[in-house]
Amino acid sequence: MRRQSGSLGYRVALGGLLVAMMLILGYVETLLQGLVPSPVPGVKLGISNGVLLFALYLMDWQSAVLLMLLKVGLSGLLFGSPMTMLFALCGGALSLAGMIPLSRMKGLSVITVSMVGAVLHNVGQVLAAMLVMTEVAPGVLLGYMAVLMLVALVTGAATGILAREVIRRLGPMVRKRTGQ
Repeated sequence: MRRQSGSLGYRVALGGLLVAMMLILGYVETLLQGLVPSPVPGVKLGISNGVLLFALYLMDWQSAVLLMLLKVGLSGLLFGSPMTMLFALCGGALSLAGMIPLSRMKGLSVITVSMVGAVLHNVGQVLAAMLVMTEVAPGVLLGYMAVLMLVALVTGAATGILAREVIRRLGPMVRKRTGQ
């Protein structure tokens, strides 16, 4: 487990900054969806999930979970609905459940962890859809999930590359301030 030392004020400020970044990036992604039509409905780049990777690698898993919960709650209240919050929560929880242990494995890249997280996020959302959208045949949702998983590998890789570069550049400063 990573150490919990460092200034509490700094950790709270960093957490607030990261939540704000996730909300802004999520909103920008929503705007981009309206400008650039996608052949696969509901596909997002997941850039805001790069912020969770940053927290997972440079803070601790508890902070990453808290950030995900804050992002889901706040973005749902600001831009979504209870249904979007449910889907985001299911996707985020399953994604983090996979990324947390993988991020601790030596030799596994941030890009790989991001790709697994992206796939699991989509699996979590489709499983939630299967529970609440009973009028849609499960086979249709499973077929949709297969397409989403392929897209998730590409978007997860892109998000992972961005996260890796941010971690590489900002990591020393954050580690110094948080004592990790």
